[in-house]
Amino acid sequence: MNAISTSPDKHQPVTEVQIQTLNFSRRRILAASATLAASAMLPGAAQAAMRNFTPRGSASVDHTAFDRMLQSYVVPDGQGYNAVNYRRLKSEAQDALRGYLAGLLAVSPSALSGADAHAYWINLYNAKTLEVVLEYYPVSSIREINLGGGGLFGRGPWSRKLISVEGTELSLDNIEHDIVRPLFGDPLSHYGLNCASYSCPNLATRAYTGANVDALLAQGAAEYINHPRGVAVSKGSITASKIYSWYADDFGGRRGLKPHWLGYARPDHARKIESASIGGYGYDWRLNEV
Repeated sequence: MNAISTSPDKHQPVTEVQIQTLNFSRRRILAASATLAASAMLPGAAQAAMRNFTPRGSASVDHTAFDRMLQSYVVPDGQGYNAVNYRRLKSEAQDALRGYLAGLLAVSPSALSGADAHAYWINLYNAKTLEVVLEYYPVSSIREINLGGGGLFGRGPWSRKLISVEGTELSLDNIEHDIVRPLFGDPLSHYGLNCASYSCPNLATRAYTGANVDALLAQGAAEYINHPRGVAVSKGSITASKIYSWYADDFGGRRGLKPHWLGYARPDHARKIESASIGGYGYDWRLNEV
């Protein structure tokens, strides 16, 4: 698949998070400079990824095929949670998903623009995660797919080298921790990467593109923070997703969590968050299926 400029989403999902989207765009510029300056302090794998995959071009990628799959097989429940119909996806579109992935792996992400590269890596992570689940489906949790373990979660498919991009063998962990987080330097990336579990931020119903990545990540942040699996408040105590414990530094540390949440919380939820204290963290690894 050649990098081309067509995009499936001229109608972007603009909601009440427009202001946060604009702020995110500004932060992207600042984060790029800060990330490059800090690259010498990163682990070796992340340093190598930044050297190899830093976007240096202006090309973009056609994600239309993935966009159609997401619209067909990701099912919003109307309450801020998106589930996946894995059974239908496996029977109807598994080959199409493999074809889309093959096309992505033929792209040189270093030739993309910054926004298109951000969209590329998120889509690659999500599409590969879907392919892994479909290969072993039915399963009740992605953690049952033990391809070598290691990493933060002990067991699962994340540490195995599963793909090759520009001649570099990569795991899902490499994409998340050595490329997306250090290269793009913004916590909203966490709302785009989906690990196929109930407590993950939503798998979006649209493919990410250079044109919509900022708006779609901001929408994902709002959906997650306003849903109980992201930030729940009861009797003055907050139970937050373990994402905010595992990656607290990405959100400015523990002290940065409430300001981050308040930037995306609806007014009624924000009032509860402001007057509450963080009581603990939880995570549900059940498969995010219909």
